[in-house]
Amino acid sequence: MKRLYIVRHCSATGQAADAPLTVDGREQANLLSDFLSEQKIDAILSSPFVRAIQSIEPFAKRANLHVQVDERLSERVLSSEPMDNWLDGLQQTFSDFEMAFDGGESSGQAMKRAVAALGEVLALNQESAAVVTHGNLMTLLLRYFDERFGFEAWAALTNPDVYLVTASGSESTVERVWGHHEGW
Repeated sequence: MKRLYIVRHCSATGQAADAPLTVDGREQANLLSDFLSEQKIDAILSSPFVRAIQSIEPFAKRANLHVQVDERLSERVLSSEPMDNWLDGLQQTFSDFEMAFDGGESSGQAMKRAVAALGEVLALNQESAAVVTHGNLMTLLLRYFDERFGFEAWAALTNPDVYLVTASGSESTVERVWGHHEGW
């Protein structure tokens, strides 16, 4: 049995790859470290975006674990051009997994690359891993394990957020584990 803690990054100053955490985001990262320290985590895999790495660094230092950066966990590009109606566009891509806007990737493409990264984590000897990514990609990963996850689940995510995926053979469960403790 493998346990994957799928983590959405903490509050950041923006959407650019180099956008750091806000002051609140740094405090959230410390709370995230406290929470993850109560779990048994053997490995950390993260998006290369600054906000994702800064979200997991306090825990990585505390647990003395190396953060393995994986490009496949990067934020999904919805379009290479600014979209006035990006929220409607995003919702459409959750309904039609093959829909892609100019310069962007479909939900199916994004899910495929992220699942490939998870496949490598699942193949490791470790029992559990923290996988740090972004809200859109996180929702697609969760949908891979449970088809109920879609646009509404994405809209309900917090910064940070943590879901536990427990996988054993072809069986898996998905459970939100963030926010169940006082102060979170």
